[in-house]
Amino acid sequence: MSRVARARSLGKYFLLLDNMLVVLGFFVVFPLISIRFVDQLGWAALMVGIALGLRQLVQQGLGIFGGAIADRFGAKPMIVTGMLLRAAGFAAMAMAHEPWVLWFSCLLSGLGGTLFDPPRTALVIKLIRPRQRGRFFSLLMMQDSAGAVIGALIGSWLLSYDFRLVCWVGAMVFVLAALCNALLLPAWRISTVRTPMREGMARVLKDRRFCTYVLTLTGYYALAVQVMLMLPIVVNQIAGEPGAVKWMYAIEAALSLTLLYPIARWSEKHFRLEQRLMAGLLLMTLSLIPVGMASTLQQVFMLICTFYIGAIIAEPARETLSASLASSRARGSYMGFSRLGLALGGALGYSGGGWVFDLGHELAMPQLPWLMLGSIGFITLLALWWQFHPRQPAPAMLSGG
Repeated sequence: MSRVARARSLGKYFLLLDNMLVVLGFFVVFPLISIRFVDQLGWAALMVGIALGLRQLVQQGLGIFGGAIADRFGAKPMIVTGMLLRAAGFAAMAMAHEPWVLWFSCLLSGLGGTLFDPPRTALVIKLIRPRQRGRFFSLLMMQDSAGAVIGALIGSWLLSYDFRLVCWVGAMVFVLAALCNALLLPAWRISTVRTPMREGMARVLKDRRFCTYVLTLTGYYALAVQVMLMLPIVVNQIAGEPGAVKWMYAIEAALSLTLLYPIARWSEKHFRLEQRLMAGLLLMTLSLIPVGMASTLQQVFMLICTFYIGAIIAEPARETLSASLASSRARGSYMGFSRLGLALGGALGYSGGGWVFDLGHELAMPQLPWLMLGSIGFITLLALWWQFHPRQPAPAMLSGG
């Protein structure tokens, strides 16, 4: 095996280890935030939605800066620093007794994410050959699902004792992840050249096709983030106890581990990436609309199953499509900017979703937030179709004789 092939092989295993720690640490804490502060402490969903949206907006909205810095200085120092900041955010969350403390902890967590997330994604693009990326992203998603259910199980168990334990365990996992990166990650460059920060950001912003695609994904993410806010609240309200939330993530894990890789292998042979993305988004949209009318846990879980199947179809295609549109001369900057849709969609989905959820409760219209999400989903589908639909060239004008 050549030196390059050996580096690629070892890099894949490290990426899987790193991803498992990041996902585990995140899901120990974040799925339980809405249950802790809305259901247990009686805070308004808007207050918690602002906190979650702030984390999303900071982490993803500033991603282009984190990616540009990594293009200039390399992945390792940014990843280690970011993970330690995320750990500090979780430690601060353990002491949250007022909304501003929760907001501050989510701000720290988001700043950490904006440093470590773009270079980690850029490393995947660097180390995985283009024809293998779709399958590798599917493996990462399967791992995400397993890590999510394990993290949610651990977090739910710890929550029965003390929410501070939940936060401290999440912080320790990120400290461990930072230590692994500090000791095991080589000082790889993530772009083909050491691109200056300003040049990398300018290259992205001039790429109109990539920018349009990223901003279009705002609507997709507004739906996707509800697995952290409104869906856990609905499951908890119908079940009457927070432990039921872990079954939501168990469903995701079971579906991902059994269906994600086969669906990805089959669909990549028969459909274009944008077709897979739109098909998955359509399923996600159709599954969310009836949630407000569901009255039993079985009905909610059936809709959640459909939602997850849509995500299983859409997510590997979305990630692979983003990678295929990125320039190799500024991978960090491109992957950082690609998170802007997640930033805007997360802010819209969390804070806007929390506000509409409260409004629907006040007006005795539980269907309101879900109908709004359905409208966003259909508008996003239309925008994606317009962007990727092949346009026929206008026929040439015939000149008169």
